[in-house]
Amino acid sequence: MADEQTPGGGAAPPPDGGKPAAPPAKPAAPAKPAAAAGHAAPAKPPATMAATPWESDLAKELKERFGDRIAEVSTYLGQNFIVTKPEAAISVLEYLKLEADFDYLVDVTAVDWPKRAERFDLVYIVYSFARNERVRIKTYIADGYKPETAVDVHLTANWLEREVFDMFGIEFAGHPDMKRILLPEEWQGYPLRKDYSILKQDDRWVQENLNIESGQ
Repeated sequence: MADEQTPGGGAAPPPDGGKPAAPPAKPAAPAKPAAAAGHAAPAKPPATMAATPWESDLAKELKERFGDRIAEVSTYLGQNFIVTKPEAAISVLEYLKLEADFDYLVDVTAVDWPKRAERFDLVYIVYSFARNERVRIKTYIADGYKPETAVDVHLTANWLEREVFDMFGIEFAGHPDMKRILLPEEWQGYPLRKDYSILKQDDRWVQENLNIESGQ
């Protein structure tokens, strides 16, 4: 029978038939402190757009020309924008076209903020080929307010404003053909309003025209 320890000081074999002993268990990580009973963790405030003042000759011209009808001239991540009072938006568009070469109306769109008194951001995007520059004109309007049409300044506003009407329900005063452009005329509701249920859609129209219970 072999000695339990060799003369050179080697360790004796483990008593369980040769299997090495399991390493000691790691201590458990300390538990994170639980929120106080009945008190949920405070919600993080919404992120704010870190816009900075737009400093340029054009920005200076606009502020001098329109005064307090322009509320803000700013830039964000290289994107320049102007915030105007609703009644000044078309005049600003016209000035940018005739005096600053922004002759291409890229888009007209909106953003819905249902809990805000001025529910919608109405946004015009224009581009200048001569400057290779893009500018956004934003204005804030209440639900039911009818902004002036831009068709007399940019003919393409005809179709762009119809899409805003179709999706958000914003009617443009003076528009030559203010009707839906994507959805059927008899469709109820405006799909890009945040209180419009995509699951409900217009059940009546779907049932009458597609003979199914739901548009989903």
